[in-house]
Amino acid sequence: MEKLYLYPLWLRIWHGVNALGIVVLIVSGISMQYPSTKFTMLDFGTAVNMHNIAGVIVSFSFLLFFLGNMFTKNRKFYRIKPKGLRKRLVKQAKYYIHGMFNDSEAPFPISEKRKFNPLQKYSYVAVMYFFVPVIIITGIALLFPELIIEEIYAVSGVMITAVLHGTVGFLIFIFLLIHLYVASLGKPPLKNFKSIINGWH
Repeated sequence: MEKLYLYPLWLRIWHGVNALGIVVLIVSGISMQYPSTKFTMLDFGTAVNMHNIAGVIVSFSFLLFFLGNMFTKNRKFYRIKPKGLRKRLVKQAKYYIHGMFNDSEAPFPISEKRKFNPLQKYSYVAVMYFFVPVIIITGIALLFPELIIEEIYAVSGVMITAVLHGTVGFLIFIFLLIHLYVASLGKPPLKNFKSIINGWH
């Protein structure tokens, strides 16, 4: 099979910085949410400082991703194609559920024009263009609580912002676990991890 250069240097740098930053955010976030429990991995003060620093780094990392997809060829992999979407998603889901365990051919193999299968593409679009902006905006708001509306329908604006921030953070954590699992499905299992390091698939 001919090798494809799918991950340019800027994208690999972004991916590494973003991955490390999100792991730090998860660890520090859990330590802040559950201080003085068995889930605590950092003392509260250290967790707050690490969370804030990692949050700023991930925010700038997202800006790099956004600009990279705006001004490079990588944007073509994130284009939305609504026509036939449901059919493509079902087809890919069936492959994940049983096809891949029966050595069936992948319905949407990687090519120069298609880096992601439909489930990957639309989950990445949802995470990177919805969940990440939401968690950045709510994170900035919590860093500067004076920016938050005092009350919304008699409920504290800070509480609503904090709950939204934590909920989206949890969903990103679940996405990360699924992302790692799917990445390990390559043949051999480390193939996809090597690709994001050297750029070649």
